[in-house]
Amino acid sequence: MPSDRIVGHSANKQVVIPFLDHSRLGDEPKATTTCRIGIEREQSMNSLEMQLNYPLGETLPESGKTIQIAPGVLWIRMGLPFALNHINLWLIEDHYPTDNGVVHGWTAIDCGIASDATRDAWEILFGEQNDGLRGLPIVRVIATHCHPDHVGLADWLCTRWNAPLWMTTGEYAFARMMSASLPGVDGSAMYPHFKKHGLVSPEMQEKIAERKTYYTKLVPAMPNAYRRVQEGQDIQIGAHSWSIITGFGHSPEHASLYCAALNLLISGDMVLPRISTNVSVFAVEPEANPVQQYLDSLKKYAHLPIDVLILPSHGKPFIGLHTRISQLNEHHAARLDEVVTACATPRSAAEIVPIMFPRPLDAHQLTFALGEALAHLHKLWFDGVLRRELGDDGVLRFMVK
Repeated sequence: MPSDRIVGHSANKQVVIPFLDHSRLGDEPKATTTCRIGIEREQSMNSLEMQLNYPLGETLPESGKTIQIAPGVLWIRMGLPFALNHINLWLIEDHYPTDNGVVHGWTAIDCGIASDATRDAWEILFGEQNDGLRGLPIVRVIATHCHPDHVGLADWLCTRWNAPLWMTTGEYAFARMMSASLPGVDGSAMYPHFKKHGLVSPEMQEKIAERKTYYTKLVPAMPNAYRRVQEGQDIQIGAHSWSIITGFGHSPEHASLYCAALNLLISGDMVLPRISTNVSVFAVEPEANPVQQYLDSLKKYAHLPIDVLILPSHGKPFIGLHTRISQLNEHHAARLDEVVTACATPRSAAEIVPIMFPRPLDAHQLTFALGEALAHLHKLWFDGVLRRELGDDGVLRFMVK
């Protein structure tokens, strides 16, 4: 990034923001809680956010418009039909080698869900009247991970532009399995898994059963082939090299992209400014330890500069990576303390949910909340702090040793 200022372009409007004073990072007092399970409240900044710097302020891309983050790097924003109501996507100007020569166009980072609204938003960007993409094609799609808001339209984009899909093997494999609704990863596996951890409400069982086709509706198909990306790989995208940093705990093999020349990190869902990344235990891997995997993955960003600009999948671009990682570590430590205290008496994961998430939850939020409660129980179980027992009712309960 330029040494004295960051410039954003939206349509024909140019926004110039003075470069921020990083010496003030971390000056604000820290809060004890943070917003979880994908609920981004449109409120004034909380005290955690005040420790971060937002160089673009409240500037957001309008529908069908782009904002230039750095030379050849564009920000677009697509809507989502959830409490977390948007996803950020990124376009990087590229010169992609093909069998027919080098093609000048854009590499898309993530895709949005498969919906008419998202397709329409893409088509506006592709339209002749839109000068944001300058009439250039999509030449490559890189998906950070397999979740629907990131990979839902991968097949459509790749087919429309005859572009290859690049992903880690773990993410591609899971996306293929879930879009095909294979046993163990389909929606029908969800309730028996959660029932074993105390979710016995008939009403909630019915609601979760309605989510059987959740993934396949949002990701109806995946490309039949892909190109593998992996940890430490350097990918040339246009004029610059981007390094792959894999992460675990949130998804099977999440890929973030770091460009040293531009001092940018496309963090995907691994580091978000306003909410904590969901880490859950699901039916296909019922004894996973995702909290530990996630915390270990955050250490991989330790070598990045203090002033790296983070381009997250949700929320606004921000500076303060190391401050945010400290916040996330403190957040999970506080949650683990809550769980240990609660497990002075035997508790199922379902009984931990209202302790960690003391507010009403719909079925969508409950699945993530229960998965995350179980993830924290599992870390303590793997650490030897808790033990677990299977009751006569078939429910697993955890208790302090």
